[in-house]
Amino acid sequence: MADNSRIEWTDATWNPVTGCTKISPGCAHCYAETFAERFRGVRGHPYEQGFDLKLWPERLQLPLRWKKPRRIFVNSMSDLFHMDIPDDFISQVFETMQRAKHHTFQVLTKRAERLEEWTSQNFTRASWPSNVWLGVSVENDEHNWRIVHLQRTPANVQFLSIEPLLGAVRVNEKLLRGIHGVIVGGESGPKARRMEPEWVIDIKRQCEQFGVAFFFKQWGAYDETGKRVGKKKLVEFSKDELGTICPSLPFRESI
Repeated sequence: MADNSRIEWTDATWNPVTGCTKISPGCAHCYAETFAERFRGVRGHPYEQGFDLKLWPERLQLPLRWKKPRRIFVNSMSDLFHMDIPDDFISQVFETMQRAKHHTFQVLTKRAERLEEWTSQNFTRASWPSNVWLGVSVENDEHNWRIVHLQRTPANVQFLSIEPLLGAVRVNEKLLRGIHGVIVGGESGPKARRMEPEWVIDIKRQCEQFGVAFFFKQWGAYDETGKRVGKKKLVEFSKDELGTICPSLPFRESI
């Protein structure tokens, strides 16, 4: 678990699972894979196995030892709803989140179909833990169907991570119904794909129109003019500067 996360919309990360496999264009240049593979074969290192999927039962209780309330991004180095993670292990992760009521947990996935199936089988809207947020990643319009699966879950706080934004994403009134916040960002890294400013502006306008919190995270490797600049944000955020909109999702007017 890492405190003081550099991810702007959270405070800390917790990885009871590490490793994943690619399923869509947004995975092509995965930052987590790039990081983990640097240590493949290094004996005794947490990523000795590289980015191969690995369960860490010994990490399941870690949030309970963290006394100060935090927003915790669950599985920043994996996907909790990966097909190879047993249902029972997911249940154990949720058990910890329910017990650690002083924290807010942010669960983000690309496996939206399993997300809907598993959560609907194990919770109702009334029994859903209020400190657990659910989100899906959407990189272009071809994958906005993930939003529909998210909307069908019993989670009372739902959010979208549209990062890396690889093409126009039309988030109309129907797709934003029940969504509390939208995070948008470009891609970083040596093989980054450019994000067009009009894609960001259109999403922001839709969020404003339908009263959904909007958070611009970064331009990525290319700035708004299309110049390659490395990882450059439109605004340099600090945790203290981030405004909040119920239910405390980071929000900043940036475009």
